[in-house]
Amino acid sequence: MISTQDFWTDGFYLPVRALSADQAHDQRAALEADLARWENNPDLLRTMTDYRRSNFHVVSRWGAQIASHPLILDCVEQIIGPDVLLWMTEVIIKEPQTPTIISMHQDLTYWGMDDQDKQVTAWLALTDATPDNGCMSFVRGSHKQGQVTHNDTYAQDNALSRGQEIEVSYEEKDLVMCALNAGEVSFHHGHMFHGSGPNKTDDRRIGIVMRYISPQMKPAVAMRDYAMLVRGANRQGHYTCVAAPASDFSAKAMRLWDEIDAAQNQALAEGAQQDLKYI
Repeated sequence: MISTQDFWTDGFYLPVRALSADQAHDQRAALEADLARWENNPDLLRTMTDYRRSNFHVVSRWGAQIASHPLILDCVEQIIGPDVLLWMTEVIIKEPQTPTIISMHQDLTYWGMDDQDKQVTAWLALTDATPDNGCMSFVRGSHKQGQVTHNDTYAQDNALSRGQEIEVSYEEKDLVMCALNAGEVSFHHGHMFHGSGPNKTDDRRIGIVMRYISPQMKPAVAMRDYAMLVRGANRQGHYTCVAAPASDFSAKAMRLWDEIDAAQNQALAEGAQQDLKYI
């Protein structure tokens, strides 16, 4: 469980042990086996990079299962209440000895939602996340500034879809390196300034990013948006609820993924000068 007082003061909380080291190792092996099995399958409608970087839970049973982990949901419930929607799941992999970074940004910038506190991102480490392999860094208390201006850089080595980065400065003393051991989770607010550096090690850095919202949140840009109910009820009906996939990368699941992607891109791509990209 977490300290909600620390979360709301700092804008983040870590670490929470969700998996043992052995369990994290097994989950990594299962994920990598799935990715390898499907990577070059001619039946895929999109690239595996697309699927793992957006709504992985819609096409992968593994993705839906890991994002429904009871202990993670217990912590999420402490922050946003008993009704929980899974809005997005991403598998972020930094390959060994690669320059890929994530620039300092705020998650909520391009989500196209009304501005509420009823959201939280959970980041599960399937490998150790260290300064050497590009763990996240947070700017303590930055969530209290609300939404700030971003600049889209479209930088080649930036893993963000627009290479977006904040245009405001911050005090270096407030920067916190958020190292995690495999199996640990961090939680952060959608207005938290955060980013990460390159992987300078000889092993992958693998993180599972799960974005949860309360049904009280509303889409503010897209005509329609989607989410998976993982706890409680969706009484407000602002989001179309989708079920976990019955099988991996089925034709039905991939068509749904395309439908969701098109709807969410109304917000994610609003004002973009170039196509969104993932690496």
